[in-house]
Amino acid sequence: MTGKLILITGGGRGIGAACALLAGERGYTVCVNFRSDEGAAQAVVAAIEAAGGAALAIQADVANEAEVTRMFAHIDARLGRLEALVNNAGILAPQMRVEQMDAARLNRIFATNVTGSFLCAREAVRRMSTRHGGAGGAIVNISSRAAVLGSPGEYVDYAASKAALDALTTGLSKEVAQEGIRVNGVRPGLIYTDMHASGGEPDRVSRLQASVPLGRGGEASEVAQAVLWLLSPQASYSTGGFIDVAGGR
Repeated sequence: MTGKLILITGGGRGIGAACALLAGERGYTVCVNFRSDEGAAQAVVAAIEAAGGAALAIQADVANEAEVTRMFAHIDARLGRLEALVNNAGILAPQMRVEQMDAARLNRIFATNVTGSFLCAREAVRRMSTRHGGAGGAIVNISSRAAVLGSPGEYVDYAASKAALDALTTGLSKEVAQEGIRVNGVRPGLIYTDMHASGGEPDRVSRLQASVPLGRGGEASEVAQAVLWLLSPQASYSTGGFIDVAGGR
């Protein structure tokens, strides 16, 4: 495979799939990570290849440290030097108030959304950093406007996990700024993806779109445009920053 190598976690659906498809168009060799839905990931790979690009699907639960380590070792052996990481994998649980949440739910949310992102960022830095003999690279963390708005009555735990991801973005960007690595975040707002179904309300975007100043929900492809810009040379002086793709909400 040829072209700059990018890993997109949770790349089989929604925003991750849109990022993978656009990265393929931009000439990246795309590693499409998935946890359980191999068919969806392989469909993304097939679409990239049909358009003349190169891609590979690879299974790993980012919440599992051993699986993350195995995934990166597989990338090293099969594909070569990693140049970009999109920490996109994230989960929701059914809508509820904080007073109803138990530790098991919280641990599941934070294991994937926070610990998984830390682990993948760790492995990426070990490969990209000039301090470790790397040639630099870029990381984009997919946060959420929920990190700022709090998602009261629905997903305060998810919002808190994304706020933690924002802190990772800020802190890590400063740690590795002089080691050839840029780290930025994108905060999507109300985006039409199937993630809302996992929270128990498939039509959530339609219900809330009137609260968006632009008057509509967003598309995953619109988020992908921001992500790929932050990864590109055009964003060479951008690190530790965030782009809100939220229609003004």
